[in-house]
Amino acid sequence: MKAALTRQRRLIGTGALLATLHQAGEVSVPFLIGVIIDRAVDGGVGDLFLWLGVLGGVYIGLSYSFRYGARAGARASEQAAHDLRLQVTRRVLHNRGGAEEGRLPGALVSIATSDTARVGGVAVAIVYGTAAVVAVVFTAVLLLWISIPLGLLVLLGLPPLMWLGQRIGQPLEERSETEQEHAAEASGVAADLVEGLRVVKGLRAEEAAVSRYRQRSQVALTATVRAARTEAAYQGVVLTVSGLFLAVIAVVGGILAVRGDITVGQLISSVGLAQFLVGPLSTFGWVGADFAQARASSRRIEAVLSAPVAVTGGDAVPVTPVKGQIDLRVRDVTVKIAPGETVGIVATDAAAAAELLQLLGRSSDPADGVVELDGVTLAALEPEDLRAAVLAVEHHTDLFDGTLRAAVSLDRADPGTVDAAMAAADADEVARTLPDGLDAVLGDGARTLSGGQRQRIALARALATEAPVLVLHDPTTAVDAVTEARIATRLRAMRDGRTTILVTTSPALLAVTDRVVFLHEGAVRADGTHGDLAAADATYRETVLA
Repeated sequence: MKAALTRQRRLIGTGALLATLHQAGEVSVPFLIGVIIDRAVDGGVGDLFLWLGVLGGVYIGLSYSFRYGARAGARASEQAAHDLRLQVTRRVLHNRGGAEEGRLPGALVSIATSDTARVGGVAVAIVYGTAAVVAVVFTAVLLLWISIPLGLLVLLGLPPLMWLGQRIGQPLEERSETEQEHAAEASGVAADLVEGLRVVKGLRAEEAAVSRYRQRSQVALTATVRAARTEAAYQGVVLTVSGLFLAVIAVVGGILAVRGDITVGQLISSVGLAQFLVGPLSTFGWVGADFAQARASSRRIEAVLSAPVAVTGGDAVPVTPVKGQIDLRVRDVTVKIAPGETVGIVATDAAAAAELLQLLGRSSDPADGVVELDGVTLAALEPEDLRAAVLAVEHHTDLFDGTLRAAVSLDRADPGTVDAAMAAADADEVARTLPDGLDAVLGDGARTLSGGQRQRIALARALATEAPVLVLHDPTTAVDAVTEARIATRLRAMRDGRTTILVTTSPALLAVTDRVVFLHEGAVRADGTHGDLAAADATYRETVLA
């Protein structure tokens, strides 16, 4: 939080200065009114008009200073929040990963939006908090000029008042952090349910999904209500104590006026200054609440920014040009893939298949073993450079909003490659069904398309990268058998000469591979062509053909 606000120190300083000038003008108004009343009582017409002119000038000054001070504070707040959002986004998208561990996507969105906004709002709190402190000090100086007892009363009473506000704000900070955590979890559950809406409906699990969200939302609501009650109690206590403090000032001023120690104008100035103090003192209330909530949000942001990376070390670049030779030796599994070879990997354990994708894409490094690309261990390579050479596409993929062409090309592949990839993945048929073809806009993550259509577009996107090594995990599970066979033939033709690894149990895809590695019970059980394995190994046959 400190670093984000420090970068906005110029805007915050400007806003605080202008807000302070505004508050100084506000303080001057009741004081000048008292002076004008005394001049009118004394009969000095010239002085009366002079001080009226001064009062008018003060009003003009405080009007402009408030306008531009508020603008500077709001700009600092938005820019600080924007910088934090970029930091969180960069950390979440970092090529070494780790920030997403233990956090739902919706929770990360909540941190990147709600929490960053709260921290950014501290800039406004600093602007107005600084101005409020100066206003109180300036008020005390004027009261000292009017009457030393009144001035001392304000100066001596203010520190205990601020200390009390800080003490009673601590429970608010704790409950605010709890509120944000539960709200983030509820957002995460909601995001997951919306993303998997088709699956939920297909399984007729709407009631279970609603019940799950209702429970999580109720927990978040309870935490929010507790935080709101604490904030309301905090504000109420601050206003009550401030009101009592102002009442004491007014009573003391009245006593001094009765005794003749101050004039009628000074009494009016004293009462006006006491009433003015309601504003700065109430400002302390919401500023304290904002700081408490921002500290809680700051800790959540820091937890994301300081999250340990999933893969450490490695700053080398792959051998150029990339040949595509893969050597994998992890525990009891040893797989060697020659450059340009198309290999199928069949695993009876779904977790083993998922682990292969993570290791080849270097989302994680093997705890026991090594994976090499062209004789260089993946752990020695910089993840971004590695992923330009080895693209590991998991079974579940997301499509971004935008045109179909942009979804496939990612604004990098040339039109000819996009057309070839679309044809190989049979996604050109999807384009023909859309009114604008490749220029059709895929809104809402392309959820209006069927699962098979989305899968074909995702496959086309992977093929369009022309990666030297392409690893695909079950890329055709949502398409019919005829389409799958067509895709398998075209995929093999497009990837000819480049290393391709198909982690799948699809007979159509396995039939076009050079060979298949069969993993069973944590080890390589067999290695051969799809036809030979299907004929000789009952376990393989059951896994692939069942």
